[in-house]
Amino acid sequence: MLPETWPATLGPVICVVGARPNFMKMAPILRAFAAHQPAIPTLLLHTGQHYDRDMNDRLFEDLRLPEPDINLEVGSGSHAVQTAEVMKRFEPVVDAHQPACVLVVGDVNSTLACSLVASKKGVPVAHVEAGLRSYDRAMPEEINRVLTDQIADLLYTTERSAAANLAAEGIGGERVRFVGNVMIDSLLSNRQYARAPAATIAAAGGDAALIGGAAGYGVVTLHRPSNVDEPEMLAALLGVLREISAALPLVFALHPRTRNNIERFGLQNLIDTPRMLMLPPQGYLEMLGLMAGARIVLTDSGGLQEETTALGVPCLTLRDNTERPITVDQGTNTLVGRDIAAIREQTAAILAGHGKSGRVPELWDGQAAERIAADLAAWLIERRC
Repeated sequence: MLPETWPATLGPVICVVGARPNFMKMAPILRAFAAHQPAIPTLLLHTGQHYDRDMNDRLFEDLRLPEPDINLEVGSGSHAVQTAEVMKRFEPVVDAHQPACVLVVGDVNSTLACSLVASKKGVPVAHVEAGLRSYDRAMPEEINRVLTDQIADLLYTTERSAAANLAAEGIGGERVRFVGNVMIDSLLSNRQYARAPAATIAAAGGDAALIGGAAGYGVVTLHRPSNVDEPEMLAALLGVLREISAALPLVFALHPRTRNNIERFGLQNLIDTPRMLMLPPQGYLEMLGLMAGARIVLTDSGGLQEETTALGVPCLTLRDNTERPITVDQGTNTLVGRDIAAIREQTAAILAGHGKSGRVPELWDGQAAERIAADLAAWLIERRC
């Protein structure tokens, strides 16, 4: 039986965020920790890996996240520089606060960096969203996932196939807990607050009439280097998107990397059509509203694969692999890679009413954070006693 109050001999749980996807995953966890009996004391630490003041403030407000207790203000840099800088700045925080545990989410550089520091100092590491694999070591995120899972003490998984991935890497099942998907916790708790697509477009200075027709609209996001850093590939993808827009208006939330490369490669003419609305990066509630109302989402984002499956919206993923296979096996996601013919064919099928209907995967029920809180509290208290 758990005590009524958190043991005085146990320090707080340091909860690490570093980039936009981390915020969506951490928000329900913090609420679950506060509501748990006994309440789990936390310190929210923002590494500052990705930081845009306007977007940061909007995300924290949209997700009802508290302001970070600590901000390392690391900023951008190469993968090596950024990882090293997070480690240098995080170590004194661990020394000062003597946490009971460090909890990390996802697969960004901050996830690995803080896990390494904690592990070397004998502080338990809990990894939320463990065991996901694309089996593509060219993706920096894959390296972060594999290494974080190797040193984590507790591995919280979103889908059952993750346990097999971990077992194949020699990770014992006693460290693994299947709890569900905290990203879906955020989606379900915030769907009622999602911004109306027409209001989002009007706020960005676009013509909301674009999405008001009988055909509906599609949503596009592209940001991965393999898609946007080579002029030929980016031109081919923008070309097929322009073709699709003739049949279905597209709302394109432009990542800064993509926008800069379109300008750098002189590809502006490919998006210069009233049927493609180019928006700046959008807040969480804006994107949630846009996706929920879309007929199709075309993306290379990992998180959007999960969110579209939860929303029942057909998704075409412009990647050759995915670390979230359940979205393909059970959900609404189809991998089309960078195959232009496949993108055309699958889009036409969806517009003809033959898109995947899918189903919501097991334990994607909005309660994953509560399961994490219950398990982590019991594990930490039992370990200390």
